[in-house]
Amino acid sequence: MRSDAMKKGIERAPHRSLLYALGLSKGDLKKPLIGVVNSGNEIIPGHIHLDKITEAVKLGIRDAGGTPMEFRTIGICDGLAMGHTGMKYSLGSRELIADSIETVAMGTPFDGLVMITNCDKIVPGMLIAAMRLNIPTVVISGGPMLAGIYKGKKVGVDDVFEAVGEYTAGKLNDKDLDFLEMHACPGPGSCSGMYTANTMNCLTEALGLGLPGNGTIPAVDADRMRLAEEAGHTIMKCVEENIKPRDIATKEAFYNAIAVDMALGGSTNTALHIPAIAYYAEVDITLDDFDKLTEKVPHLCQLAPSGPDHMEDLNRAGGIPAIMKELSKKGLINSDAKTVTGKKVKENIKDAEIMDNNVIAPIDNPRHPTGGLTILKGNLAPEGSVVKSAAVVKEMLVNEGPARVFNSEEEAVEAILSKKIKEGDVVVIRYEGPKGGPGMREMLTPTSAIAGMGLDKSVSLITDGRFSGATRGSSVGHISPEAAAFGPIAAIQEGDRIEINIPEKRITLKISNEELETRLNKLKEKGEPEPKIKRGYMYRYSRLVSSAAKGAVFPL
Repeated sequence: MRSDAMKKGIERAPHRSLLYALGLSKGDLKKPLIGVVNSGNEIIPGHIHLDKITEAVKLGIRDAGGTPMEFRTIGICDGLAMGHTGMKYSLGSRELIADSIETVAMGTPFDGLVMITNCDKIVPGMLIAAMRLNIPTVVISGGPMLAGIYKGKKVGVDDVFEAVGEYTAGKLNDKDLDFLEMHACPGPGSCSGMYTANTMNCLTEALGLGLPGNGTIPAVDADRMRLAEEAGHTIMKCVEENIKPRDIATKEAFYNAIAVDMALGGSTNTALHIPAIAYYAEVDITLDDFDKLTEKVPHLCQLAPSGPDHMEDLNRAGGIPAIMKELSKKGLINSDAKTVTGKKVKENIKDAEIMDNNVIAPIDNPRHPTGGLTILKGNLAPEGSVVKSAAVVKEMLVNEGPARVFNSEEEAVEAILSKKIKEGDVVVIRYEGPKGGPGMREMLTPTSAIAGMGLDKSVSLITDGRFSGATRGSSVGHISPEAAAFGPIAAIQEGDRIEINIPEKRITLKISNEELETRLNKLKEKGEPEPKIKRGYMYRYSRLVSSAAKGAVFPL
């Protein structure tokens, strides 16, 4: 056992003495030691209940003959960090989470790990750690939040963000806004729509590192506790059979995850996190893979913010196993891929079926014939950019307008809420990329304000930053190279014409190549822009981080 390096032999008597101080017995030390890492805290609604999930996992480990050893890592709530300096730290926390888990698991040689996660950067952070460590690992999420109810309609946090724009436009009064904000998020769990956290939890399941049901069983459902206990049983099987993350996370498995992403119409952030996880697994996954699969895989679900359904509806309709079973009918899933269950995908999904075609459309009658995300390239984004095309209204699939240029999110939000943005404008927010932000913060505030003010059918927004999974509309993010790296987005001037053509996967700054080169050369003569944060972790982050097109990763 890996833990023998810490607990076996006469020279390890001091180590055993310290372990006995924890209350462990001699019998406990003879069993495999399983690290149980969770990001539970009293800040994030998706994590407030992870102590209960953790206890169920530990019960399963003990029941299956292991000794659990719990430790914690950090977590940031993107909803609470949204719209201020705090969001600059969110993406950077992904690498901190991975580093902290790697550090503890190397300092304490566990025989296996269970990673208990739920939200935004925490899920990919833990998956990155799993790839780096490559010891038997099972990932279990805390599950999604139930939807709130407002005037007989299911709502989520995205509706509250949009309500700010509605209130500003005079469409919502004080009483209704107060009721909505009090009831949109009714309890624990990751926010209720197909936002980043739930997308990543679903893709963890599709990747094979989470158990069936990991992505969709609600946080408050008793099935979530049973699944957590089963995760404890499963890690012991993985240790016994030496099933490791990189045995599971092959290129074929990543393709399964991307295929499910396209069927779900998941968050654009997956185009950042999946390549990053693959990078640390030493598997080559790029935006080109997303581009290839979006052509092949139909969009099957209309989940918030793209439609009326929420995670509880997807779970009721059959969840990820039903989607994978449906995609497998057209050979769009590699059914021989391995999973943490010790079984192949085809064994895990053989009894799955769609229970509600209103939530999961059959593959022969999809919502859209192509995937829910689209990769756009052109002279404005030579390395690529991404848009949640499933959440774009038909009128905006092809759009051209004058650039309204802002060098920060705050400037853009002020202009939007002051009603300085007009129909037909293309809002440009730059110097918000991984280096330039630093931290490539999500920008749900401006996109929600545009939607709430009724401009989502006429105004586009493009950025070298990124968007929340709750964003909808013609919002193109991850434009690479970013402005701080002298990408073409840095050369845009007020009033320049920008064309966005989603069906043809093209984004174009309508100036000549010569003019674009002249503008960029002038910027380069001025030297690299000053970082917006000049000390501490995010300053160091800005010096190390790669392009968003490569997953915003650090050197191996």
